[in-house]
Amino acid sequence: MKKRIGRGLICIALLCAITVNFVSCIMVQAVDLMDGISPNKVVASGDLSRGNAAVTDFSVRLFKATDGGGNIFISPMSVLCALAMTANGAEGETLSQMEQVLGMTTDDLNEYLYSYINSLPEGRKYKLKIANSIWFSNDPLLAVNKSFLQKNADYYGAEIYKTPFNSKALWDINTWVRRETDGMIPKVLDEIPNYAIMYLINTLAFEAEWGSVYEGNQVRSGIFTKEDGTEQNAKFMYSGEGKYLEDENATGFIKYYKDDEYAFVALLPNEGVALSDYVASLDGDSLNAILSNPISTTVKTSIPKFKTEYETEMSDVLCEMGMTDAFSVTLADFSGLGSYDGQNIYIGRVLHKTYIEVAEKGTKAGAVTVVEMKAGSAGPSPEPKEVYLDRPFVYIIIDTENNVPLFIGTMTDIKV
Repeated sequence: MKKRIGRGLICIALLCAITVNFVSCIMVQAVDLMDGISPNKVVASGDLSRGNAAVTDFSVRLFKATDGGGNIFISPMSVLCALAMTANGAEGETLSQMEQVLGMTTDDLNEYLYSYINSLPEGRKYKLKIANSIWFSNDPLLAVNKSFLQKNADYYGAEIYKTPFNSKALWDINTWVRRETDGMIPKVLDEIPNYAIMYLINTLAFEAEWGSVYEGNQVRSGIFTKEDGTEQNAKFMYSGEGKYLEDENATGFIKYYKDDEYAFVALLPNEGVALSDYVASLDGDSLNAILSNPISTTVKTSIPKFKTEYETEMSDVLCEMGMTDAFSVTLADFSGLGSYDGQNIYIGRVLHKTYIEVAEKGTKAGAVTVVEMKAGSAGPSPEPKEVYLDRPFVYIIIDTENNVPLFIGTMTDIKV
């Protein structure tokens, strides 16, 4: 992996986890700059097709760049929201590189994400909750552009807080994250470094019940075989599904959650095809083609019950994707965000941590992304198909209206 070109001003930390109980949040130190101020009205776009293709392409590129073997699980949507808010403060070559990596101009991305987020369905048995906030230091050397804050409030509904960056701010930020993830992430920051000047935070929480939950007789013990041949005992959930997926290197299926608004997608590489080779063969167009053209037929399926966590630092990944200047203390241009007297603003690190649980009743998953700003220098077959996930596979959670990957991962080891 290439060496990163610089450390500093924006740290993006992503974590995903299950949804649990609501936790209240009382902030007495932070000043809510949006208190009593309504974001400007934004007209939502009715046609998301072009943006969907760009987001799917970004999701696959990010997934492929992140893949380093083992169990991988990321939320491209959470990463995208955090980077999009950050890009609203970028200028010049820094902005051009960010737009190239994200696949859209900031104007198009703002409009797309606003329209997409506000079109997400929610029901009694399923939900996808997305929230954003911006926290910045009351350091007199920091001047934040109001236009930057206003744009992120308008398009992302960002709550905006100005506060001394001390232990109380640390508690406030972690409590906000805990509240917005319904308690699934107890904290996102261990400390606030002396050089931190701003945090841009995105949270995403998903919870949904299967359209048809697994009953006791549908759950049986079995063997999951890793790529090195190691066998692991696992509990498998068996069912018949109605949407079969196939390309030249894999077969798969779609299992829907309640009301068919969201779905779990599984792709199992053919025997003899390594999981890493299959991931490397994917691109946005090929994934979109697979998801857009399922075959209506009976599919005998099994999904292992699993619970997995994943953690990585993504700045090298984003540099390799082409977003290099944003991480350079000398080349980064975040003048659209504001200024810090005598020092430059640039991205320091990108942290990503995830958790997902797949079980008889459904799926729970989530994400929080923190951007830390620092100052520094075919036709159906008559016979049922069979896709049993008893060896390494790719899985994706999508919304079925747009087929956009909300989460994407690989399962290689049930017992990690």
